[in-house]
This record gives sequence, structure tokens and C-alpha cells, in this order.
Amino acid sequence: MTLAVETRALWKTYPGGLHAVRGVSFRIEPGELMVLVGASGCGKTTTLRMVAGLERVTAGQILVGDRVVNDIHPARRGVALVFQNFALYPHKTAFGNIAFPLESAGVARDEIRRRVSEVAEMLELTEHLTKTPDRLSGGQQQRVSLGRAIVRDPEVLLLDEPLSNLDARLRVVMRSELKRIQRKVGSTALYVTHDQVEAMTMGDRIVVMAGGDIAQIGTPQDVYLRPADLAVARTIGSPAMNLLPGDVVAHPQGVALRGQDWSLTMTGDAGAALARRLPGSKPTVVLGVRPEELEIGPGEGASSALAAGPCVTAEPLGSETLYSVEIARQLVRTIRRETHVSLPEGGGVALSLRPGSRVHVFDAASGVRIVGAVLGADGSWRPDAGA
Repeated sequence: MTLAVETRALWKTYPGGLHAVRGVSFRIEPGELMVLVGASGCGKTTTLRMVAGLERVTAGQILVGDRVVNDIHPARRGVALVFQNFALYPHKTAFGNIAFPLESAGVARDEIRRRVSEVAEMLELTEHLTKTPDRLSGGQQQRVSLGRAIVRDPEVLLLDEPLSNLDARLRVVMRSELKRIQRKVGSTALYVTHDQVEAMTMGDRIVVMAGGDIAQIGTPQDVYLRPADLAVARTIGSPAMNLLPGDVVAHPQGVALRGQDWSLTMTGDAGAALARRLPGSKPTVVLGVRPEELEIGPGEGASSALAAGPCVTAEPLGSETLYSVEIARQLVRTIRRETHVSLPEGGGVALSLRPGSRVHVFDAASGVRIVGAVLGADGSWRPDAGA
């Protein structure tokens, strides 16, 4: 039976007082694939290693099902770990590598052959079982490593950046493969990655970590559309969200956001909501706008002008072009899908927000999002649903 996994106020403190993980709590439902994502040093791998039993817990609890496993040996936790570097035995065949944990557990030979054959068929490795790792492609080696984990029929599958050693094309293929296999096996899975694209495409839910703590938990769509703070905004999105620091000043119909070389007037319900929630008498804020929300030119209808500056680079990506525009000595990125019309580098560019565009206003001091807003067809702003 597939089991839930839960961490309760999990801490990991190293000698010298370094807090690598700070009170992390989350629950993975049975059969769910949850992704821990964040920059290097955020505590995601340490958290996974504590769940696996490879790191001792300083404080808090880890539950697999209804059983606290803090002091249970890794081999008896019912978890299987897939490593970043595959960790295959070079002298063993694919069959031998997959079979190894069963052999170590004293499983009968006939049962080993049956279970390895089942796993090999699921992973499309049947024709490669007699090959040693040096005769396998990177994707095949990854599948052998995964096969060695799932042949034990684990209740919980732990994956520590398993695709980071593959080339870009193979990573794309293996993302969908891993998700398909996890669904077929039915194991509860905890997946660690620094790659937000992997997190968005693979996770049923995402845990964004920063500084050893959880910044936000949610579905990929929720985390992308409604980042809880600046740490999440910087982590989720490719290209990353544009973040423009500025101040808030009073406006007869709402509030005005002004920074160096940019300004935005927020009228309507969202402007009123922002005015109510502003911290302090002279708040400083950060305006967050994703590249796809910006359009080049003055826009049409009730669009809202934002800024203007020189186009520094143009990066053709096939179906779209990514432009970098210098605003306030930083690069603001925007995506244009009309690839038949190109903008010359060095030319002046105006940036505006079209009706339907979504922006986010963060408190510059705490980093917490104050309000999310959507530009209406009449030029006024309304609070983002769920904001």
C-alpha cells in the first residue's frame, strides 16, 4: 500500500550553529509526486537525506505512514533513493545492477529474475540487460539507476537531482519518462531539483525552499501565478520575473508606483487594496512583472505604459524572441512572439502592460507579496483572484 510522508518541524543544525534546515513541515499524500526546489544551499537535499535516513535529525519528526522513522535504519524505512550520479557498479551488467538490492536481501533467484524482468520491461531496458554501464547511453544508465530503486517495490521513492548529469535534450525526455514511471509504480515520491522547469513540469505540488525554510507550497500553477514572496518570484519562472524597486505615492484614483525610469498608476479595486495593505508611512516596494506580460510599444486600448529604454540584446528562440531592455541600470526582459518583426539592438523601446496582464507588488523590506493585480479592459486594476 502506498503511504503518505510527513515532516513535522524538521531541523538540521551542524556543529558551529549552522542551521541548514529550519522547522520544515510538509505532507506528501499517498501516490503524490512532490518537488523540493530552490537555489544551492537552501536545504532541499539535506531535507531529502533526513527523510532517507542518511542525515540525523536535530529536531522534529519524519513519518512514513503513521510510523515515526527518525531512529529507524535507512534500509528499514521502506524508502528507495535515486542518486544524482547514477552510482552504478561498472563491472556489473544492467541486470546485475538492478538485481543487487534483491540479492543483498537474500531474495530467491527465480524471484529476482521475475522482478528484474518486470522492471526492465516497464523501463524499456529488456534488450540492454546484458550490457555494462559503459555500453549504455546516459538515459539508459538513468533508467537502470531508477530500476534498482523500484525493484524493491518501495513505498516511498526519493530522487536527488537525478537528471542533472544528462544533456539538455535527454533531460526533457527523461522528465516525462520519470513522471510516467512514478505514476505506473504508484510510489509516493519526493524529488529534489534546482531546476524550476523540472519542478513545474513534474510536481503535483512544489515546495519552494529558501534559507533552510519553506517559502511556499502549492501546485505549479498557484506558485507561478501567485508567488508568496520575492524568494519564490526569483526561483520560479524562466525567464525570471522582472523585479523593479520603487516607492508608493498617493494618487486621486488609487496609488502610483514610481522607480528610477519607470512608473505605474494602479487605479480601481487593486489600487485601493494596495493602499490599505501598505506597511508603514513611507513604504518601499518591488514591482514584479513576468516577461510575457510586457509588450513592446505603446500598446492598444487601455494598456498601461511602464517604462522606456534601449534594447540591449535580442535572443531569437524560434517561435519567439527574448528582448532585454535597460531600465534603471538593470535588464528588463520581455518576450515577443511576432518573430517576423525584429527590433534592432541599441534602439529605444517602450514597454507597456496590455489588458489582462498580471503584476505583483512586494514589500521591499520583508519580501512578502502585498497584492497581485490584473489590468482590466477599462484601464483599472482588479485584485488577482486568490491574491
